[in-house]
Amino acid sequence: MNLEPSNQLYLFGHQENFINLTNLYINKNFPNKILLSGEKGIGKSTLAFHLINYILSQDEEHMYNLEKFEINLENKSFKLLKNKSNPNFILIDINEEKKSIDIGQIRNLILTLNKSNFNKKPRLVLIDNIELLNNNAVNALLKILEEPGDNINFILINNNKKILPTLKSRCLNFNIKLTSGQSFEITSKLLNEKYSDLINNEIINNYSTPGEILRLIDFSNNNDISLKKLNLKTLIQKLITEKKYKKDNFIKLMIYSLIEKYFRNNISISNITLIAFHKYFLKRINDTKLFNLDEEALFMEFESKILNG
Repeated sequence: MNLEPSNQLYLFGHQENFINLTNLYINKNFPNKILLSGEKGIGKSTLAFHLINYILSQDEEHMYNLEKFEINLENKSFKLLKNKSNPNFILIDINEEKKSIDIGQIRNLILTLNKSNFNKKPRLVLIDNIELLNNNAVNALLKILEEPGDNINFILINNNKKILPTLKSRCLNFNIKLTSGQSFEITSKLLNEKYSDLINNEIINNYSTPGEILRLIDFSNNNDISLKKLNLKTLIQKLITEKKYKKDNFIKLMIYSLIEKYFRNNISISNITLIAFHKYFLKRINDTKLFNLDEEALFMEFESKILNG
């Protein structure tokens, strides 16, 4: 299953925002700084890549199909972007081995933008996970955003996390949302089947966006796990017991997320003990991430005190 936003040929669920943005471009009112905010996995990056292809494919063969909200596989700009060789597109995102987007990445961006563009097309800079910029990187980016230069457009993506007000105020803001019905419809279209046939209802109720659900199903297929036979508790126990998180960062992050979902499902005002444990384990998770501590000790403690306690 190919889940990369840059490879999604069809746009589902965000047509209204897309039309608003393309109308701005058609009427020559397109802003040079856009901020797309919304839950992780809701389709912000897919929306951004469709917008980028729409702009770059103008005056090319096989240009973007605005009626069907579809990228043409044969389009030159799409092929170049897919091969990471499109001279008019720059992607900034967190490196897998790092915890933040650092100033080195922004400095490299500045060097690239200072070079002459060899064609007359706009240069589009997509910065994903903008909330993960460290302080030095944010300050450097703010300076670029003040005067981005001619024919340079920034698209910033935020996963509904807190960012500097000065960063937000420099952009035209779009709040990207989906109803639960739209999420269900989009996920089913991408899978070509109802995902409720694949996942236990308790687990489904804890995943609200198409991206989250698709990554969970992709993970279960790759690891031969039946999500229909597991509930939230037994899924966490299985992931902790098998210890695959030691070699797979995605599984480790999934367990962190599932622990939070487990508390959210089971916590109540009358259960003071569980409230205290929730606060305790949130701190343990944050400390483990921040100081690169041993996650095995954390997971075993959670299993012992909460799942088996």
